[in-house]
Amino acid sequence: MKPPARSPWPAGARPTAAAPWVCYALIACAVSLFLAEQVLPISQVVRSEHGRMQIPPLGLYGPFVQAGQYWRLLGAVLEHGSPLHLLFNMSVVVTLGFTLERGIGSLRFFGLSLVTALGASTFSLIFDFDVPTVGASGMILGWAGAMLPVATREGRRDLFIWLAQVAVLSLLPFVSWAGHLGGFLFGLPCGLALRMGRQVYARALPILLFLSVVVALYAAHPERRGGF
Repeated sequence: MKPPARSPWPAGARPTAAAPWVCYALIACAVSLFLAEQVLPISQVVRSEHGRMQIPPLGLYGPFVQAGQYWRLLGAVLEHGSPLHLLFNMSVVVTLGFTLERGIGSLRFFGLSLVTALGASTFSLIFDFDVPTVGASGMILGWAGAMLPVATREGRRDLFIWLAQVAVLSLLPFVSWAGHLGGFLFGLPCGLALRMGRQVYARALPILLFLSVVVALYAAHPERRGGF
């Protein structure tokens, strides 16, 4: 389902980024990785109570992250399970991602994306620790969460309609509702900081990013949750 096409920004607001370089890089890396994995045997095969599973090199998988492969907390946004999965997510990057990055600037957008990607991974690890998770949708839902506090009334209405549609899709098998919810919830405080102005956001972002790293590491080590 497509995100809202109309601009969520107040009338007269000017974009701060000339080109959405972060989104360009995300699309290029995700597509290149997907194509490479079609011809190179770089996935790992594991056996668990869920059966035989293939874990992509950057896919989120709790036991691997627990063993020290922390790059998977962020790398999972570049992994996609099928051409349709990749096409859907990258189409939302082009619509929602381009709009947001041009609206707030590439550096602010990059920091926001790190926070929401970590939020998606955190919830995935807490609720589906032993289930492989791939895709950029959790991070993308975080973008939507960040846009809600700063969007116009019409923009928020369109976002709510789109989010309701995504919520229904999140109930389907093989869709990570936890990743979607985590990304969205981590995006909300970023949006509140954006609403308070650039200076507030610049000060809040490092704090939010630090907290996101802390809780992601907490989720990656269930054995330490009694005294992390």
